[in-house]
Amino acid sequence: MTPTELAPRFFIAVAVILAFCRVVSWLLAKVGQPPVVSEMLAGVLLGPSLFGLLLPGVSHAVFPPALLPVLYVVGQIGLVLYMFQAGYAFMSHRQGRLAATAGTISAAGVTVPLVLGALLVLLTDHAVPMRKPGVSLGVSAAFVGVALAITAFPMLARIITERGLAGTRHGSLSLAAGAVDDGAAWLLLAVVLSFASGRARPAVLALGGVLVLALVVWFAGRRVTRALFESEGIGDQGRLLGTVALLFLMAWYTDEIGLYAVFGAFILGVIMPRGERADRVVDTLTPIASTVFVPLFFTYSGLRTEFGLFGDPKVLAFALACVVLAIAGKFGACWGAARLRGESNEVALRVGALMNARGLMQLIALNVGLDAGIVNSALFTVLVLVALVTTIMTSPLLAWLERRAPRPAGLDSKIVASANVP
Repeated sequence: MTPTELAPRFFIAVAVILAFCRVVSWLLAKVGQPPVVSEMLAGVLLGPSLFGLLLPGVSHAVFPPALLPVLYVVGQIGLVLYMFQAGYAFMSHRQGRLAATAGTISAAGVTVPLVLGALLVLLTDHAVPMRKPGVSLGVSAAFVGVALAITAFPMLARIITERGLAGTRHGSLSLAAGAVDDGAAWLLLAVVLSFASGRARPAVLALGGVLVLALVVWFAGRRVTRALFESEGIGDQGRLLGTVALLFLMAWYTDEIGLYAVFGAFILGVIMPRGERADRVVDTLTPIASTVFVPLFFTYSGLRTEFGLFGDPKVLAFALACVVLAIAGKFGACWGAARLRGESNEVALRVGALMNARGLMQLIALNVGLDAGIVNSALFTVLVLVALVTTIMTSPLLAWLERRAPRPAGLDSKIVASANVP
């Protein structure tokens, strides 16, 4: 299709996506699900699992294959802008006595599900058709392990914001641990892609690129952003344009080194100076991004998901095992790590519930694996199910925890230390 033919298809596709997301969001709000979960589920339902199954001709007309790259690119804009806001909000609620505990939670939340996922693939390889021909057993096992180890940091941030948990002990611990968790998981994914390609370049590029980025951010990042926002010769429009340029530059760099664009966006949000000028820029950028652009990425992933594959009992059994191990590994490990660090059971349970959500970042990793040729359609669909289940269960689980044991005094206001630990 030519660009002239694609443009009207893009406009009608966006209209369908936004309208459908709104309907699903309205329905799921009645059972306490936040909009981010609705957008994720709506994206899957617009794919071959429902829309394409019931109305294949209409689905192909609304979402022709040539439109997928456009949806992907526009969706990336939404993710980058949203993660920039998440980084800005995270530093607004930071506390200095979180690092050691968050690091312990993150280490446990990566290691345990990584091992469980890899073992599941190794033990079921000859019984379930999960491995793509030509891909080694080690690469498949490592990929599934990494996929289960991921925490959906953007979703986690959005759920925390929408439920009013920003500034609480468990909300801040989860944000800090989730950021480290996903950074580690993406480095591990780069290593898996290196082994899959038979080349060391992706892993070396990711590790070296992170080191260079850290040095640049440490020595120059805050100076550049401070100059942009403190200079009296630059107006609001100039600051907005300068921020977008820096944001896309950071997104480009982290994408090029294999860490994915959202991490560059999050880092820029973290190093931004706080103040009314920065608040105005963030408030201008984020509403349209989160409302219009982010749902496009969910639909892009949904168009590649086929739940009809669960008609094979072996695939269904593998999917259920993945879901159980994903929950046990992430929720259980993060809860246990928080308790070992001296956190109260109330805080530890809430941290485990929040860290268990995988949605957005797992979908990103799955698309990377599918595009790299190391994931087949059955494994892609299984892991999409894991992302859906673990994300959908987060809000009901948090609500149940609230009913079972209301937050102790101080947990629902500013950050307080629930235990005298760093």
